[in-house]
Order: sequence, then structure tokens, then C-alpha cells
Amino acid sequence: MSGHHQTLALLLFSAFIAVTLGITTWVSRNRRGSAEEFYAGGRLFSPLENGFAIAGDYMSAASFLGISGLIALYGYDGMLYSVGFLVAWLVVLLLVAELVRNCGRFTLADVVASRMSERPVRIAAGTSSVTVSVLYLVAQMVGAGSLVALLLGGTSEAARSWTVIGVGALMVIYVSLGGMRATTWIQIVKAVLLMAGAIAMTVLVLARFHGDFNQLLNSAAERSGHGRDFLAPGLRYGGDWTARLDFVSLGLALVLGTAGLPHILSRFYTVPTARAARRSVVWSIGLIGSFYLMTIVLGFGAAAVLGSDEVRKSNAAGNTAVPLLALDLGGGAGSTGGTVLFAVVAAVAFATILAVVAGITLASSASVAHDLYASLKRRRARQHSEVAVARVAAAGIGVAAIALGLLARDLNVAFLVGLAFAVAASANLPVLLYSLFWRNFTTRGAVWAVYGGLVPAVLLVVLSPVVSGSQEALFPGVDFHVFPLQNPGLVSIPLGFLAGWIGTVTSTELPDEAKHAETEVRGLTGAGAV
Repeated sequence: MSGHHQTLALLLFSAFIAVTLGITTWVSRNRRGSAEEFYAGGRLFSPLENGFAIAGDYMSAASFLGISGLIALYGYDGMLYSVGFLVAWLVVLLLVAELVRNCGRFTLADVVASRMSERPVRIAAGTSSVTVSVLYLVAQMVGAGSLVALLLGGTSEAARSWTVIGVGALMVIYVSLGGMRATTWIQIVKAVLLMAGAIAMTVLVLARFHGDFNQLLNSAAERSGHGRDFLAPGLRYGGDWTARLDFVSLGLALVLGTAGLPHILSRFYTVPTARAARRSVVWSIGLIGSFYLMTIVLGFGAAAVLGSDEVRKSNAAGNTAVPLLALDLGGGAGSTGGTVLFAVVAAVAFATILAVVAGITLASSASVAHDLYASLKRRRARQHSEVAVARVAAAGIGVAAIALGLLARDLNVAFLVGLAFAVAASANLPVLLYSLFWRNFTTRGAVWAVYGGLVPAVLLVVLSPVVSGSQEALFPGVDFHVFPLQNPGLVSIPLGFLAGWIGTVTSTELPDEAKHAETEVRGLTGAGAV
């Protein structure tokens, strides 16, 4: 990229970072220092504000960069991510949002532990939440590295590495100083910027083809190198039985995983009532649905305007399709319009990454402090010490995410998020649904449900082609994969539910019907909710 691109985009990066650090500093001066303030922002946000924040938390680098890139490379099959991410919100709205807000306090473990033995349940749920969060963080780090590498010429490995480290450092600062309140306002600002950028790009793509979507699709098919197959199922997931099972596995993970994501569940605690939580989800569905429809236009637009080969040449995983599309739509390399539009889109994408990593880091540090640390102490941890542990945990999680982000920098970000969703659906969703709806669920069942989904999911990813055995793997030079699918959801999600059932029916513990009745009334009416 030219010096004009670099200078303008870096100025916009710097402006966003300055604004968000200003928000964080302002919030840190006005906070009370309590656990409720740090984890839930004092529960003071309106449904509209929280809806924008949820959308900002959910519309990640995987959405803006990864999905559009997959559609540009694989056409119809890439759209599975757009559809799966959106449909998942129906599960959240109908089964999770209101009940979680009423039954919990700060984390997923609060919901489960309300009717179980606290210590083993909190340790299990906390471990699972941190694992999911770190996997999700890796995807954002990879997106940041790809974006800045493109900005600086596309070949600088050092630039990508330093970008990952810089993003990790910023997320630790946001969370440690500002807590949930600063993180929420950063996500609201980012959601507005991202929606504005996506709308502008969509209008420009459709204008290029005179508003004729059919012409856009035909042009995309012609320039994809695959012809009409580009617009039909099977280009990525239709080769053999393994690819088709991978398709089913990914679909299950995307649709069921959202309801188990720790950073999404924690957003329901930032509003004062369960009704506000439900209305937040309605707002977020409107925003997220509109955005995912636009990613379809952007993905096919990148294939039609640039060609799939050009997208793949810049980044083999397709992560840079949208910035390259912006450059062309603005007038091409060297033009003022291209420079400005490229810089704006790159800055919005970078803002997306920073906001999402802040939310995920906050949720995972809350799990470490509120669930793991508090459970391991003989007496319940005092609030101020718990918050201090959360700040230290944010730094530790940042270091782990940086290290894994450097390792996985050549994988597609939407694909990486699919793995995080699979782990969330396998480990967190079974224990959450059983706790909310099964009267006879026991502590053993809860612990087994978490580990029965978490361990197989992680183990199957390690033994899959994602880690070894192919040129696109994390370790391309070795081959120890024995599990054929790239996404473990098809196997690990049923195992999580099965383990929870087996643990419960074999448990000698008698279920506490009074606690279940209390949880049921609290979940449905809000009576006694924090």
C-alpha cells in the first residue's frame, strides 16, 4: 500500500485508540470499585444501549473480515457463517436471555451454582469459560495481524507480530482500568462505526452493478474461477462425506454456540431487569441481522469486483477481502477516494477487533476471579480482592491470547471463531439448559456436562486437520491428526448433553426440589433477582 494509505489509516487507528482510551480513563475516575461496577457496569444501561453493545460485542473480526472473505473464496458455502451466526440469536432470545438475567449475577457459573454445590460447579464452568474466551480472542488477534500486514505492504511478519502484541496490551488496559462500563461504551461506538461502514460499502457495491443483485452474483461466479458452482452448495463442504459432515458440524456449532459464549451471557447482567435483557436482544437481532445481510453483498462483491484469485493472493484465508474491495470501490490504488475508503474501512475493522477483545477479556477475567479464585478460597473472597484478581487475570489471558494469535496467524478468522462456538456449545450450553429446565439435575451432572463437552471438543480440535496433517494447519510439517472433521461440534455437543445426563442419573445426590422451584420462579418472574 502507498504511503498515503498508511498515513491516513494509521491516523484513524490512532484517533479511535485515543477516543477509547479517553473513555476508559474517564470511567476509571468515576467508578466505585465494586464487583458490580467492574463486572456489570452498575446495571445502569438501557435496552437500546445494551442492544448496541451486544451487537458490538458479537460483530467481530470474524464477521467483518472472515465471513466476507469466505464468501469471496467459496461463494454459497461461505454464507453458512452469516446464516448460522444470525439464527443463533433465536436460541438466545427464546431460551436464555431473560432466564440468565434473573438467575445469575455476573457469570455463567452463577446460574448453575444457584442450585448446586458451588465449588466444583464454579471451577468447571470457570475453566470452560476461559477456554472458550481464549479461543475467541485468538481469532481477533489473527484478524488484527492480517489487517495491519495488508496496510504495511502485506509481507511484514514483524508488523503482524507487533500488531498482535499491541492489541493484546490495549485490551488489558481497557479491562483493567475501565471494567464493564468502559468496555460497553467502546462497543457502542464501534457498533455505530461498523454499521455505518458496512452500509456505505454495501451501497457502493450495489451501485457498481446498478442495483442489480443478479448481475452481481453472475459477475462473482464468472470471476471466481468456479463458474456456476460458485453459487451452488458444495464448493467447500460438498466434496466427500467428511466435508459434508463438517458442514453439519459447523452449522450445529454456530447455531448453538452463541447461547454459551461467556462474553455474550455477561452482557445480560448490565441491564436492570430481565425485560430489559429481552428487549436488548431484540435490538441486537435487528442490528446483527442487517449487518449479516450486508456481509453477503460484500463477500460476493469482493469476488465480482476483485476476483477470488486476487483475494486469495493477498491473504490465503480471505481475511483482507473487504479492505481490498474498499480500495477498488473508492477509485483504485493511488486515488484519493480509494485511499480514504480503504483507510476508513481498515480503521473500522481495527476498532471492531479492539472492542471485541475488550469484551471477551472482561468476561474471561471475571470467570477467573469470580468463579475460580473465589471457589478456591476457604471463605468467600471479598469484593475488592476479587476485582484485583480480575485485573491480574486480564493480563494473564492477554499474554495467552497473544501467544496463540502469533501461532495461528494464517488461519481464517471466521473459521477460528467456529471452533470457539463449538467448544461453547459443547461445554457451556448443556449445563446451562439442564440447570434452567431439568428438575432432577445434580452437581455431578453439572460437572460432567461441562467436562464431558469441553475435553472432547478441545481434544478433537488438537487431533483434527486444523492442527496437523495439511498445508493450512497450525503445524504443517507434522501429521498426528486422527479425527477427520475440522469442527468437532457434531461429536462433542451430543457428548456434553450425554455426559450431563449420565452424571445425573448415576449420582447418589438427591436433587434439591426446593432450590429448583426457587430458581424456576426467579427465572420466570424475576422475584429475588439481583
